[in-house]
Amino acid sequence: MTACQVVNPATAEVIRTVELTSAEAADAAIERASAAAPSWRAVAPGDRARLLRRFADAVDADLENLAQLEVANSGHPIGNARWEAGNVRDVLHYYAAAPERLIGKQIPVPGGVNITFAEPLGVVGVIVPWNFPMPIAGWGFAPALAAGNTVVLKPAELTPLTALRLAELAREAGIPQDVFQVLPGKGSVVGRRFVEHPAVRKVVFTGSTEVGKQIMAGCSQQVKRVTLELGGKNANIVFADADLERAAATAPYGVFDNAGQDCCARSRILVQAEVYDRFMELLEPAVKGVVVGDPGEESTEMGPLISAEHRASVAAYLDGAAPVAFTGSAPEGPGFWFPPTVVTPRDVTDPLLTEEIFGPIVAVVPFSDEAEAIALANDTEYGLSGSIWTSDVGRALRVSRGVEAGNLSVNSHASVRYWTPFGGFKQSGLGRELGPDAVEAFTETKNVFISTEGNR
Repeated sequence: MTACQVVNPATAEVIRTVELTSAEAADAAIERASAAAPSWRAVAPGDRARLLRRFADAVDADLENLAQLEVANSGHPIGNARWEAGNVRDVLHYYAAAPERLIGKQIPVPGGVNITFAEPLGVVGVIVPWNFPMPIAGWGFAPALAAGNTVVLKPAELTPLTALRLAELAREAGIPQDVFQVLPGKGSVVGRRFVEHPAVRKVVFTGSTEVGKQIMAGCSQQVKRVTLELGGKNANIVFADADLERAAATAPYGVFDNAGQDCCARSRILVQAEVYDRFMELLEPAVKGVVVGDPGEESTEMGPLISAEHRASVAAYLDGAAPVAFTGSAPEGPGFWFPPTVVTPRDVTDPLLTEEIFGPIVAVVPFSDEAEAIALANDTEYGLSGSIWTSDVGRALRVSRGVEAGNLSVNSHASVRYWTPFGGFKQSGLGRELGPDAVEAFTETKNVFISTEGNR
């Protein structure tokens, strides 16, 4: 095995060395998961539910430790990290109800009885990104385990620490070690084995659209199931009749949360032309007021970018004559810091408007009317999320139906609620996570006909 150094992005210091899983070790883990699948599937629904609740309680008891690990490993502000650990707990509790409610149907047919069963797939491979390591892991493993599958999970190389701790907590809660395994390693090694190994029946991937296409192509060779949550270039649409003060005050948190490293970031603000100047006047102090600094401090609202390489990638978007309107602040010294930045591109083909930057840069452009707002919002290969600000309920519904995105919020920037489905249109992904139906995505429907007419 080889090892990787885990770096604190706020200090650029190495905090731990983690052994990377080889292809051979990944295969062995997959085979153990496959061998454990029949016994996990056979666990009585009520007993499986109790184990998931115990896992949730173990996460809750360890919440502060998990949060501090994420602060150090990912640079997330401590308040955000506590929410993320709490989300894992809540998602586990939510899907703990599923084993006892995952039911089939009795379908009326002539000559007998027809029933359906929701059967677990077997082994599920979950590939987790570095931007939200804890919650996105939970969105994959909780419904998969609830449905009776075993799980092998690959955290991102940059951020493996909380996933490793979650595996320890699962074992402490009584979930067998081979039922839920965390395999830190390279995507080109461990992720590839998830795609290619025939015992893995489904791959859940969150990450870039480019890699998602490769995973989908690879899984197609075995007709392997996939759920893909990919990129986004989301629009925050502000109409003239909106509460401009509130829209402007909240806009920074729609894009600069997690330093813009969020596929749901509202990285394009579309503002109706007649209020554009006023909105910009209100937006400037809101952006400059974002508290960027030590993620361990309770008052911090935005931390660093994940790595020096990623910071360079984000900064490249501002090379040349980038139309920067204003910026916030960022610390100097060690760490991968970048200030909240507002740009005003004039060309609709500008990469600032078309590409997922994945950093704290937001582009603001005017629009004339409802039709143009919808057209601009849809002028992207992505369709994940977005916001609509208006006081007109009819307009809110019309625009919501017109915008091609899987998750929209009116007079809000919230994209994720574990009770509701989450996923994208177009090249933002395939399938849905979260919500009451997500557990069904980890099952196959089996149809059984029983004749009541003797030997016929």
